[in-house]
Amino acid sequence: MSASQPLNLNVHVQGEGFPLLCLHGHPGSGSSMSVFTKHLSRRFQTLAPDLRGYGSSKTQVNFNMTDHLGDLESLIDRFGVERCLVLGWSLGGILAMELALRLPHRVSGLILIATAARPRGNHPPISWEDNLYTGIASILNRLQPGWQWNIETFGKRSLYRYLIQQHTPSAYNYLAADALSAYLKTSAAATTALNTALRSGYNRLPDLPQIQCPSLVLAGEADRHITAESSRETAQHLPNCQFHSYPNTAHLFPWEIPAQVLADIDRWLELNPQVFNKVEC
Repeated sequence: MSASQPLNLNVHVQGEGFPLLCLHGHPGSGSSMSVFTKHLSRRFQTLAPDLRGYGSSKTQVNFNMTDHLGDLESLIDRFGVERCLVLGWSLGGILAMELALRLPHRVSGLILIATAARPRGNHPPISWEDNLYTGIASILNRLQPGWQWNIETFGKRSLYRYLIQQHTPSAYNYLAADALSAYLKTSAAATTALNTALRSGYNRLPDLPQIQCPSLVLAGEADRHITAESSRETAQHLPNCQFHSYPNTAHLFPWEIPAQVLADIDRWLELNPQVFNKVEC
């Protein structure tokens, strides 16, 4: 069963200026994009919604991935947004590309984080020990964020070892503040919708040449969830794209090296001022 009516998404709004739509991954929420919104809201109005079935955008009805796009179009209509820059992380990056294909005159540019138009992973099988250590590490990290003993004893043995490479207290502070609550608020319907799309062999590479606006694709070299190779492949199919891969980082690299990632985004924005002015690209 698919819900065809747009859902009135809960949205976290910061700053003023040209609109920047920030789309989270799975599991996630608008607040889990804080590493981007706290910085970029100094020059943009950042709109970070909880996608359908995530955070406070609750639904009890099963849905398709395409329903996210109707929700997002309704959201930018609600805020009177004519054109916006779109930043998407993982699933959010896939939705960002879909939005650019669906509404080319309303998307001025794309910042794509740890994502791909033909996503491929190389994640090892998950054992019961992985789940046990991840649960313990998450609970202790929520109680005492960045505790080095927990990182060494449980974090590095947990599934976090596939999500990050640099097990620093600052990375674990982000996990405590933005990851656990988002995970707990992610609905079964959202998980089903994503898994159904992935099992169908999702591949938008042939359509990417239609996206003419400037794009920035950033990847973690050791990403097991969406490989850097699949992100690089996406960048090669985008006509006006800059690509960068960070060594010794994984899927959550914005939480591992936030200063470097934000500096690279700022540099790209300086080189592409057309993505936040009134002239359509």
